[in-house]
Amino acid sequence: MSEMIDQKRREFLSVASKAAAATVVAPGVFLHSMADAAPRKEAVTDAVRYGMLIDTSKCADGCTDCVNACDSENGLDMLVKPEGASDEAWDKQRPRWMRSVKIQDNLTGKVSNLPMMCQHCEHPPCVDVCPTTASFRRADGIVMVDRHACIGCRYCMMACPYKARSFIHENVQFKPTAAPRGKGCVESCNFCVHRLDNGGTTTACQDACKHEAIVFGDLKDPNSAVSQALAKAQTTQLRADLKLNTGVRYSGI
Repeated sequence: MSEMIDQKRREFLSVASKAAAATVVAPGVFLHSMADAAPRKEAVTDAVRYGMLIDTSKCADGCTDCVNACDSENGLDMLVKPEGASDEAWDKQRPRWMRSVKIQDNLTGKVSNLPMMCQHCEHPPCVDVCPTTASFRRADGIVMVDRHACIGCRYCMMACPYKARSFIHENVQFKPTAAPRGKGCVESCNFCVHRLDNGGTTTACQDACKHEAIVFGDLKDPNSAVSQALAKAQTTQLRADLKLNTGVRYSGI
């Protein structure tokens, strides 16, 4: 009798594992086959620190190519405006990982156009204030949010001096596999980590910039494009007074 039960159990587990590709985990949300996932082949280490240089002198006024590419890459363009919400209210509330902003030098009056996103600080305030360790910094310098641990307290949003994080206010019907999301979680730029962990070397915003204003790579590799560009340019950390040692630098400001 026990042998028959064991056999039935094995048959059930076999069928269940094959059916995982079409399992409904929430209304309108399906769990696709986990066999398709491609985990990293080696652990993340501090031998690499990812970073970015943005040349604001090449950023054209009104250009949003990088912002649009970020939205598309991470499924932010799939979010639907809540019924009854005005376009103005939705534009202010809708989640964005990257924004096009203008800043002005108080001394010279110079105005610069630049993309603003998570600055991937070496000493991130968002990580310091998170009560559940949902906000964390990887060994390679990428600052991320663990959506499974996020309780939506938004302390990290208040702590971030760059206002780089967004909160998901509404129920989510559509989402890409690379960026699963749900109501009540905080999100921010993660340097397209899904690309990097699968062998990629560029971010969506970098690929989309026709002005070649964005250079991305390993800050610890002196031969990387970003390190060589940093060596040649006079660069600025936004809010350098906070001594956060940001992974994103700007030139031309």
